Amino acid sequence: MGNVAGIFLTMQEEMRSLALFTNQEGMKMTRMVKKKPARKVLKSKISIRRAKPTKTAKPLGPSVGASAPAFKMPATVVGEVSSAQLKGKPFVLYFYPKDDTSGCTAEACGFREVVPAFDKLGLTVIGVSKDSITSHEKFAKKHNLNFPLASDEAGKVCTRFGVWVKKSMYGRTYMGIERATFLVDAQGIIRHVWRKVSVPGHVDAVKETIKEL
Repeated sequence: MGNVAGIFLTMQEEMRSLALFTNQEGMKMTRMVKKKPARKVLKSKISIRRAKPTKTAKPLGPSVGASAPAFKMPATVVGEVSSAQLKGKPFVLYFYPKDDTSGCTAEACGFREVVPAFDKLGLTVIGVSKDSITSHEKFAKKHNLNFPLASDEAGKVCTRFGVWVKKSMYGRTYMGIERATFLVDAQGIIRHVWRKVSVPGHVDAVKETIKEL
C-alpha cells in the first residue's frame, strides 16, 4: 500500500507541474497575441503635376520679315562693305566657313557665274567669313571672284546673323560658321533665309527666289 500511495503522490506532483507549465505557456501566447496592432498604412497621395509647356527655341539669328542687322566690314574689290552703303539696294549676304575649301570654293564660283545677271537687277552679292583680308584676296584671285568677300575676323557680324554655332565632327565639338545665305530687299528687310546650306543647287535656288523681290 505504501508504494501505491507514493506513486499516487508522485503522479499528483507531476500533474501539478504540467498544469503550471501549461498555464505559463498560455500566458506567453496571450502576451504575444496582445502585441500592439500594426499601424495602418496610409495611402500616399500622388500629386499630379501639370506638364510645363515646351518652350520653342528662339532662332539664333534674324528671320524672314525682320530688319537685317547692321554691319560694316573690310572687303575685297570695294575696300569696305556696310549696311549703310547698301541702303536702298537689295543684296545677298552669304556666310561660309573658310576660304579655298572644296565646298566654299564651289559656292563662290557658283555666285561668280550669276553676278552679271544680279548686276542687271541692281543686286549685290557679298561673301562673309572670319578669314583675313589677305586670305580673301588670295582666294578671290585664285578663282577670279568678281564680288566682295568681307572679313569678319572678330565674328561680330556672324554672331548678329546667328551663324556662329556649335558644330561637331568625328566626335569633336567646336564653334564654327554655319553655311547660310540671307536675301535682303531694298528696304533692308530679310526676304528669305537659307540655313545649313547644301552647296549643289543653292545658287540656282537663290536666283529663282530673287524673282520674287
